[in-house]
Amino acid sequence: MTSPPIQAARRLQFGCGTFPQPGWINANLQPGPGVDLSGDIRHGLALASDSIRYIASMHALVELPYLDVVPALCELRRVLEPGGIIRLGLPDLDRAIAAYAAGDRAYFSIPDDETASIDGKFVVQMTWYGTNQMMFTVGLARELLERAGFREVRQMLFGQTTSAFPEIVELDNRPKESFFVEAVK
Repeated sequence: MTSPPIQAARRLQFGCGTFPQPGWINANLQPGPGVDLSGDIRHGLALASDSIRYIASMHALVELPYLDVVPALCELRRVLEPGGIIRLGLPDLDRAIAAYAAGDRAYFSIPDDETASIDGKFVVQMTWYGTNQMMFTVGLARELLERAGFREVRQMLFGQTTSAFPEIVELDNRPKESFFVEAVK
């Protein structure tokens, strides 16, 4: 990854996409306006170990293959200071399955002109037009975070945290289709 400019921010948005936020170190696979670090996390982050107070990542881990998720979480853990917090927003497979089983077409954000069947809506939303390589449940997220060395993994509500960093929820989005977890280094 390319090195970020020297910044006072000690908070990282991993997988910012086209939505970098001021006051955050914004990391993304592709470079772009407002992106401070660009590159593949599987090759490491150009950040010192123990240098980040907290990390927020919304729907980014889903773009990695299963076998790369724990190594990516280990890299995110490496840059967190001791006691640092990671907050993940991930597509909720359990909620999507429940909506599919109940025939709740309104749950899915895929328009009818894209695919009219609920089957298609479920598949397209969970794979997000082919960009998502992983699906998550709260239980699987907990397991993978713990495997990466995180502790105190907790499911959180949209916009709520029990951490010492109330601003960690600034990046929360897509509450209808997401679950949120936090963990401590």
